[in-house]
Amino acid sequence: MSALRSPLSGKPVKKTMTVKDFLVSQKDFDLYYDADWDMLMTLPVPENLASYYESKDYKPHQHQNKSILNTIYNFIRRRNYTYKLNLIKKYHPKATSVLDYGTATGEFLKFLLNKKMEVAGVEPNGPARRLSNSLTANKVKSNINEISDTFDIITLWHVLEHVQDIDTLIDNLKKRLNPGGKILIAVPNFKSYDAMHYQNYWAAYDVPRHLWQFSPTSIKALFSKHQMTVIDQKPLFFDSFYVSLLSEQYKYGTKRFLPAFITGLKSNIKARRSGQYSSLIYIVSK
Repeated sequence: MSALRSPLSGKPVKKTMTVKDFLVSQKDFDLYYDADWDMLMTLPVPENLASYYESKDYKPHQHQNKSILNTIYNFIRRRNYTYKLNLIKKYHPKATSVLDYGTATGEFLKFLLNKKMEVAGVEPNGPARRLSNSLTANKVKSNINEISDTFDIITLWHVLEHVQDIDTLIDNLKKRLNPGGKILIAVPNFKSYDAMHYQNYWAAYDVPRHLWQFSPTSIKALFSKHQMTVIDQKPLFFDSFYVSLLSEQYKYGTKRFLPAFITGLKSNIKARRSGQYSSLIYIVSK
């Protein structure tokens, strides 16, 4: 029997961890490690992957929910909008157009529209896309092939880890990037302190919806494969606190706010030296 190989690097992978889907199915899924690229992947990918997104607790596809967790999630998301816009201005001061791949319910696109940016979006999930279009005057399509324009900035906020055919997606994004344009990609970082602390209870493993777990090494290798360059990386500071709170709930069955805050804070403090924040934004150039 031949060894399993990574669909991205082509290198052999080794089973390293079994993680439970705490959100939807309560089933176990295996994570395999690619030592060459320093990344994890969920194998095998379930055939009915879309069914694992069908949950009232799946936050990115929700618009209105008054739970404590959702209130925290939306607070963090709104605070991050300004931070993300500042990054766009820093790495492309003259940017006027943005393609957001994986818009979810469209609040970030609406935020950009209010800042007088030209926007377009892609969201495969039907209910989330309808919410997006209600906020953005129908700027969001179901598939990237429906978009022929090119853009100064392309963003993927916690989206790349969900994509099955990453190589095809990157090629499609690259074609739609203007000269001098940048791609901004936010993904969880399994090398962070909070990931190591919670181990198989770490909420950002989020199997099987998260098909890939990236490190800085693997993101650089992935885009180098497509003749693109990671020019910088920046933290998403709030993610460590939210992920730690979810992880506490998964591990102990209750929202333990103080331990979650302490772990999130410790993760950020340790990352000031190591660079291994809970989530990282990578800035990519052609």
